Amino acid sequence: MSGVSRHSSILTRRVCLLVLAAAAGCSGGTTEPPTAGSSAGRPDPHAALVVYCAHDQVFSDPILQEFTRKTGIAIDVRHDTEATKSLGLVQRLIRERDNRQCDVFWNNQVLGTIDLIAHDLLEPYRGPGWQRIPSVFKDSDGRWCGFAARLRVWIVNTEKMPATDLAISRFLASNDLSRMAIARPLFGTTLTHYCTLWDADEGQALKTWHDRSRRLGLIEVPGNSTVKNLVARGTCHLGWTDTDDFFVGLDEGHPVAMRPIRLPSRHTICIPNSVAILRGTRNLGSARRLVDFLASSETELALARSPSRQIPLGAIDEGTLPDQVRSLRPYVDDGVPLSGLASSRSACLAWLRDEYQR
Repeated sequence: MSGVSRHSSILTRRVCLLVLAAAAGCSGGTTEPPTAGSSAGRPDPHAALVVYCAHDQVFSDPILQEFTRKTGIAIDVRHDTEATKSLGLVQRLIRERDNRQCDVFWNNQVLGTIDLIAHDLLEPYRGPGWQRIPSVFKDSDGRWCGFAARLRVWIVNTEKMPATDLAISRFLASNDLSRMAIARPLFGTTLTHYCTLWDADEGQALKTWHDRSRRLGLIEVPGNSTVKNLVARGTCHLGWTDTDDFFVGLDEGHPVAMRPIRLPSRHTICIPNSVAILRGTRNLGSARRLVDFLASSETELALARSPSRQIPLGAIDEGTLPDQVRSLRPYVDDGVPLSGLASSRSACLAWLRDEYQR
């Protein structure tokens, strides 16, 4: 090959390389990998959206399946155990911060989700779902959004005692609490319940009540559903649980009634589900669509009509709600604000862990 031909061939190859490089730049290609914790990586349209879910599987699976049916987005859902599911999943997300597996966290309460903010694990998003939820039930920066709430309630066996505030007060004033049950307060909504009591006076009244109740025979069990079972069977006269577990007992035909639990401030304890996107997801678009779906009136209505009878938080046609759910809506307005309880949760949980390690 002549020198001219070789020079021409080399020049042609260089031009081709420049054209290819320019084309890659125009199509969004990059030679730099996405930074850790960023959401700049290319989404994988074929990857399933990984959802950690603390809500009861029997209620959450139909919702997630409907999302997949409507959007075509596959869901890989990971649940945890009944007793530790909300706290267990929060701790798992913290452990995985440098090797993130989860795209969206559907928690069955709020305080554990708020704890993830301190670890900088949540991706802000203020979409249509976030916008329809009242401000008291969401993070102002969009890092989490509440929806479909439960109330903390007294469940009472009406064959053992009247389901009235006066009868409950008299029972609590007695010197025998061996017929009352609560879930161990280290986890779940009972932990939230304890944190609301702690917040009033940095735990002074709570510690006194906790010590006295245990000395007088208070029964502690792994979860709220066990409380429901003990009261429904008449083994216990009353206990603390959530509205969804109460309705299970009622639907099973047991002689049970409920009364909303009132704090000394007269607030109720209204505990929404919450949804948050994990920072670093490579499926940000799909994650946002799931957040909007969960915080939609469609999902809130579906959960209201389900056996769990969860209470919508956003605007909704009251006439579409079951009567039992509609009757609970006024108690939501009396709910104690939960978004400011992060420090109380940390202090209360540290005390409880010490209490139960003795």
